[in-house]
Amino acid sequence: MALIQTSKLVKIFRRGSEEIRALDEISLSVAAGEFLAITGASGSGKSTLLYILGLLDRPTSGQYELDARPTESLSDNECAQLRNRYLGFIFQTFHLMPRSDALHNVMMPLVYAVSYGASTSSEDRRRAAMAALERVGLSDRMRHLPNQLSGGQRQRVAIARALVNQPRILFADEPTGNLDSRNGAEILGLFETLNGQGVTILMVTHDRDIAGRARRRIHMRDGKIESDYATK
Repeated sequence: MALIQTSKLVKIFRRGSEEIRALDEISLSVAAGEFLAITGASGSGKSTLLYILGLLDRPTSGQYELDARPTESLSDNECAQLRNRYLGFIFQTFHLMPRSDALHNVMMPLVYAVSYGASTSSEDRRRAAMAALERVGLSDRMRHLPNQLSGGQRQRVAIARALVNQPRILFADEPTGNLDSRNGAEILGLFETLNGQGVTILMVTHDRDIAGRARRRIHMRDGKIESDYATK
């Protein structure tokens, strides 16, 4: 059974009298454990697709099932709960709280989970955040503020934050866009390790070399899937 299943997803943006069809009947199936790269030129719809699959946006029409659960009728609060419990997000900009150290940045999703009914103690949250930072190789940087970390280290903190709730799917939008080639390669190596541990990864990138590190590649053009093939 597919972890992600879409049928004829359409997303339309309106700019005055102009209608922009960002997604044009996208049908897609992603199995658990895949590492999928979504590529395409700027404006091709790749980030729009990622945001809809991550429940950060809603389609204009079409169907989307997440782990066999239809998402069309979910309330905003139900979407937020699913994101917090099952999905992790990594963006080009790290979105770290500048006055909080790495440990407290990573703990934030667990703090939000309490408002959705989770019953973890502060000590449990602390231990989970420490384990996530250790998982990305930053156990010695837990007390550092973001401005005391390199770009690659800040992105690792963001990855640890995305992993702390043990999500089933990791969504990454241009995750190496603000990194030099060495740090970018390290982050992609980390993605490969996480995928080998069973984490499903969907990554948007404009870089063909980066896309080649995934196991499957989808190329988009004008809101449609132009090609879909295995890379390995």
